[in-house]
Amino acid sequence: MKPIALIYRFKLLPFSETFIQNQAESLKGFEARYLGLRSIPGIQTNSDRTTIINSSHSLADKLREQRFKLFGKTSKIKFKPDLIHAHFANDGAIVLPFAKRLDLPLIVTCHGFDIFNQIQGRKTLSEQLYKQRLPQLQKQAKCFIAVSDFLKGEMLKRGYPEEKIIRHYIGIDRTKFQPEPTIQREPIVLFTGRLVEIKGCEYLIQAMEEIQRIIPEVKLVVIGDGEIRPQLEIMAKNNLRNYEFLGVQPAEVVKSWMAKSRIFCVPSIRGRDGEMETFGMVFAEAQATGLPVVSFATGGIPEAVAHGKTGLLASMGDRNELTQHLLTLLKNPELWEQFSQQGINYIRQNFDLPTQTQQLETIYRETIHHKTPSILASPCKAS
Repeated sequence: MKPIALIYRFKLLPFSETFIQNQAESLKGFEARYLGLRSIPGIQTNSDRTTIINSSHSLADKLREQRFKLFGKTSKIKFKPDLIHAHFANDGAIVLPFAKRLDLPLIVTCHGFDIFNQIQGRKTLSEQLYKQRLPQLQKQAKCFIAVSDFLKGEMLKRGYPEEKIIRHYIGIDRTKFQPEPTIQREPIVLFTGRLVEIKGCEYLIQAMEEIQRIIPEVKLVVIGDGEIRPQLEIMAKNNLRNYEFLGVQPAEVVKSWMAKSRIFCVPSIRGRDGEMETFGMVFAEAQATGLPVVSFATGGIPEAVAHGKTGLLASMGDRNELTQHLLTLLKNPELWEQFSQQGINYIRQNFDLPTQTQQLETIYRETIHHKTPSILASPCKAS
C-alpha cells in the first residue's frame, strides 16, 4: 500500500494552479489525496481522494472551517496520511496545528506571493493567523521547497532557515505542452497572465506600438484578466492597430494560442511592494511548445529562460531593449527556429515533470524517515 501525501490548499483548486494537480497526479510511489477548506469553480480534483471541510457554506460548515483554522481539528479525515504537503506559506501556517495534532511531517512549497506579501497588514482570520504563526511555521515545518534559486534567496532574507530550504523546480507535463507541427505559426505576440502591475503588460503595449509601425501585420493577443485591464485596453485602443484581449481562457485555449504564436512575452517587473516573478511556469510551458520567449530579466525568469538560447531577456523596465528583442525574433526566422528547438530541449532536460516528481518523492521519503532532505538540485544549463 502506497504512503499517502495529503496535498493541502485553502481553496481547491484555481485554474491558475494546474501545476499543483499535475505534480500530485504524477506521483508514482505515493498516493495523492487533497484537503481544502473550500471548493471553488476551477480544476476538479478526484472526488474520491478529496476532502472539503466547508463544502456547503452552511453555518455548521463555517464553524468547522474556523475550528480547523484555530485548532487543527476536523472529523472529516477518516485516514492518517504519512505527510502533509501545503502549497504557499500562508496555507502552511493554517494547516500547521492539524499536522501537529496528527504528528505528521509538514512540507511547504513557497511560490512567491506568499513570501513577498508576508509583512503586509493582515485583516482576515487566515491572514492574522499567518502573521502570528509564521515564526512557528519556520521552526516546525520539516522543509520548505522554493520554486527557484531566486525565491530561495528572498526566503533567506525573511528568516527562513537555510538548512530547511530546498530549491526544487515543479516540472512541466510535456504530454500536454508540446509542439503542434500541423498548426501554422502566425505573426502573433502572445501575453498570458494576470493583468496586474508586476506582469508588465503596459511595457509590451508600448513596445508593440513601435513594432506595428515597422511590421504592421504583427498582432498582440492578451489572455488574462485583472485590476488594470480597463486601462490596458484603453492604452491598446489608443496606440495599437492590431490587438485582441480575450480575458481568462481554459488551458486548452491557451495552448492553442501558444501553438500558433511567434513569440511569448510577459515582461514582468518589480511591483511597488517588492513582489517579482519568482519563476513563471508559463514561460516554461511556452518553451515546451516551441515558442521562444522575450521578457525582462526579472526575479527568477532567467532560471526559466536561457537568454540567447531559448529566448531574449531585456533589462527590467527597458522598453527599447524589449522592442529590439521582439524585432530580432520577428525578423530572423533562422534564429527563431534555433531558439524554438533549443527551448523544447531545455524544458526536456531541466523541467520534465516525471523527473522532477521523482526528486519530490525523494524529499517525501527522507522527510518521513526523519532525515534532512538531500535533494539540492544543481543549476540548469541550457543545451
